[in-house]
Amino acid sequence: MTEETVHESEGSRSRQALATYFRRIAKALGRGEPLPVDDAGTVTVDPGAEPEVDIEVEREDGTVHFEVDVAFDEADGAVETDAAASKGTFELYTDDADEWRWRLVHDNGNIIGDGSEGYTEKRDAISGIESVQRNAPGAHVVDANRDEEPPAEGGSNATFELFGDKADKFRWRLRHENGNIIADCGQGYASKQKAKQGLNSVKSNAPGAAIEEAGDDEAPTDEE
Repeated sequence: MTEETVHESEGSRSRQALATYFRRIAKALGRGEPLPVDDAGTVTVDPGAEPEVDIEVEREDGTVHFEVDVAFDEADGAVETDAAASKGTFELYTDDADEWRWRLVHDNGNIIGDGSEGYTEKRDAISGIESVQRNAPGAHVVDANRDEEPPAEGGSNATFELFGDKADKFRWRLRHENGNIIADCGQGYASKQKAKQGLNSVKSNAPGAAIEEAGDDEAPTDEE
């Protein structure tokens, strides 16, 4: 019997980041979609309708191992190592001031997030994208109008802030712990629920979204 390791990753995660990871898997299971294995979603498994599940908790030299093993006949499922689990693309472009900017465009053509500033160098804009990819999935969400503070534990190095603007629209911004806004919605929503849906789309799609330089085609539209 031959054994092949298709993917393996190891490291520490905060409780919030772990919850985000399992929620992505749970949503995919509920929708009958392939399950994202890595954070970028480039490795996926489709376990079929009724996989075998083995749950085990054991102690070893002072360390507790909590293991969930899902097994299925490969003929009943599938493994993909070059998947495009994200439904978004980061587009790099230059504005009228010749500064580099980015926008996160959903497959449906809507802009679901963008950078809050322009950059002189392309590499700085890419660094901004990478910061969003790292921090968006596990970021806590707070209501800035109520002066809510994120929990002291868990989360990432950034926080999603929901707020109402002067036009009675709801918006979100992703603020790094250093105080910088690294992403925002770019437009207002009619309800807080719609704004939450928008930021959740960024949480889901930012990690695995490809980065492409936009051409001269007509720009996508903001999502209302």
